[in-house]
Amino acid sequence: MVTDLLTLRGGHGEPIVLVHGLMGRGSTWSRQSPWLSGLGEVYTYDAPWHRGRDVVDPYPISTERFVEDLGDAVAGLGRPVMLVGHSMGALHSWCLAAARPELVKAVVVEDMAPDFRGRTTGPWEPWVHALPVEFGSEQEVYDEFGPVAGRYFLEAFDRTATGWRLHGYPQWWLDIAAQWGTRDYWQQWRDVPVPTLLMEAGNSVAPPGQMRRMAEIGQDTRYLHVPGAGHLIHDDTPEVYREAVTGFLTAFA
Repeated sequence: MVTDLLTLRGGHGEPIVLVHGLMGRGSTWSRQSPWLSGLGEVYTYDAPWHRGRDVVDPYPISTERFVEDLGDAVAGLGRPVMLVGHSMGALHSWCLAAARPELVKAVVVEDMAPDFRGRTTGPWEPWVHALPVEFGSEQEVYDEFGPVAGRYFLEAFDRTATGWRLHGYPQWWLDIAAQWGTRDYWQQWRDVPVPTLLMEAGNSVAPPGQMRRMAEIGQDTRYLHVPGAGHLIHDDTPEVYREAVTGFLTAFA
């Protein structure tokens, strides 16, 4: 069943699907699922190439593949959903809303922009390739990623008898990001017909000015800049994130 792609986290009412970012996983939404379940029926989703090192997707890496897979998962619920996306997941959420608007009621876009052309993965490739396949302790994860991202990755990685194992291959993740440097997604953004909340971190990964431009040209868009927040707004400034998302989704829940 296509609904096997989703994990129910609780709640009742209109479905809310949480879509993680690059190198993430549905399990990283553990701090948001409880309060979101007061707004609707909450599901998390693991994207292709993020489901474990032994789970190989049969298709070439592409944005279109991600969007198709997310669409299959959402369609399996039989009802339009509210998509809450972070980074890569935000991109795939708005692309799905553009391609199959009948599946989507509203979208939250957290710290993602449409155009990374000319940017390469070169600066961070050595770091990604140097990551150990398995971390032996929680402290090792925190030492590598810091306190906020460390907690995030502890939840994303596969738990083993001896530690925490990467839930995919670094080259997969590099190839996903590299594609963003070869194309843009402005047209997909212009085609989004549903209400959208844009949240941009003060320390954003998005090229300057792009998310504000998205707000200007979007069909039904709200924009919030979050000073002092890092890329993981939902974990870095959780109360600001909760207030904004609750206020936005309440209209549809």
